[in-house]
Amino acid sequence: MAAAAVASTSRPLRATPRRALPSSSSHAPPYGITALPVRSRRPRLAVSASSSSPGAEAEAGGGERFYFNFTGFPFPLGPFLNRRTIRTEAVRGSIWLFEQEQALGFSSVSTNTRMTVIKLRSGGLWVHAPIAPTKECIQLLKELDAPVEHIVLPTFAYEHKIFVGPFSRKFPKAQIWVAPRQWSWPLNLPLEFFGIFRAKPLQDEDDATPWAAEIEQKVLSSPEVGIGPYVEVAFYHKPSRTLLVTDAVIFVPRQPPECISKESLLASAKNGLAVKLLSKGKEVPDEPVVDSKLNREKGWERMVLQILFLGPSNLLEPNASFAQMSQKLIVSPIVKTLVFSKVPDKVRDWVDRITADWRFRRIIPAHFAAPVNASRSDFLAAFAFLDELLPERSAGAPGLSLLFASFMGKAASYFPPDDMKTLSSLDQFLVSVGAVKKTVSGRKR
Repeated sequence: MAAAAVASTSRPLRATPRRALPSSSSHAPPYGITALPVRSRRPRLAVSASSSSPGAEAEAGGGERFYFNFTGFPFPLGPFLNRRTIRTEAVRGSIWLFEQEQALGFSSVSTNTRMTVIKLRSGGLWVHAPIAPTKECIQLLKELDAPVEHIVLPTFAYEHKIFVGPFSRKFPKAQIWVAPRQWSWPLNLPLEFFGIFRAKPLQDEDDATPWAAEIEQKVLSSPEVGIGPYVEVAFYHKPSRTLLVTDAVIFVPRQPPECISKESLLASAKNGLAVKLLSKGKEVPDEPVVDSKLNREKGWERMVLQILFLGPSNLLEPNASFAQMSQKLIVSPIVKTLVFSKVPDKVRDWVDRITADWRFRRIIPAHFAAPVNASRSDFLAAFAFLDELLPERSAGAPGLSLLFASFMGKAASYFPPDDMKTLSSLDQFLVSVGAVKKTVSGRKR
């Protein structure tokens, strides 16, 4: 097993605040995550395209951040008219992160979605998982003073696919690259329907790409687990030793991402219908919500639990469950339950190839916190649940690194049982109607 070759010197993950530029209009500090000592640690800078004055903020919100989107199935993806963009520098002079809020339909549930931009040795930019191309977003990108050469769609997921076409029209000279086996549901529409033209497919371990000397790639392409296959391409930026993933792992920060609006956080803090239904039978007070740090944090905690579990056990008092899910590198409960547990062989092969070949020291996912300064052992620990599904793959005398990953994996794979009930019931229902398969290594469980 490839895990045996991994060093096991990881330290507990923790959040460290990044310094914002004085001219930024931020209302909360962004966060980076540290697990390992990193040489020449420098402050990372967060900027938006507007000034700190209320007038300029309102002007930016009215025009620079306008983006109309009312599509998505079964729920449209918000915000529908206004998307703020936050740019941070993850690796000085070479990697930048662009983040926007992404909401679920008409609900009060939001998270962040992230575009990662890498400057290649050619002087051009390599764009991973584009976000909505608002005037503010494009302005922040142009401030990097380099041409966009490549636009990369690393997944089949609609939430990332929807922006590739509009984004590419802003940079018509850029080449578009897409993960293989693209599909959509309920109608399997061609890429051209989404405005994506002249796209080239991303191939597993392809050494013929224009960026192969700097960025390597490995494709996870599973059998169909239901209505379609799960496809995700991981990338490794060799100069900075950075791993890029889309939805494979996440790191939930204690504080909400800066791009999520105050209004969204306070709306989630209100004791609405969802809280009344998910309160463990306790009386739910009907009281106004005032703007405070405590209420913003409560709103964020409720958002996270609904994103991770769909129907958590107690939205009225989310603190305990949130504490167990935050500040650690994990596989999202939804992805773990509905996807990865169905095709553990494929996922294990992908994870083992990543940890065997790439000596990364930080991870940049497309959601929640980033960059996460984590080792290969931390990554393996997040996937430790695969060992229970594939006991024959874990047989033999484990090395120290595997023992460490197994120990850390127990914490990374533990999800509160009460919170998992709705997701487990949904899984059983989808299996019963044939929408999702119930298999392990191609065999019936």
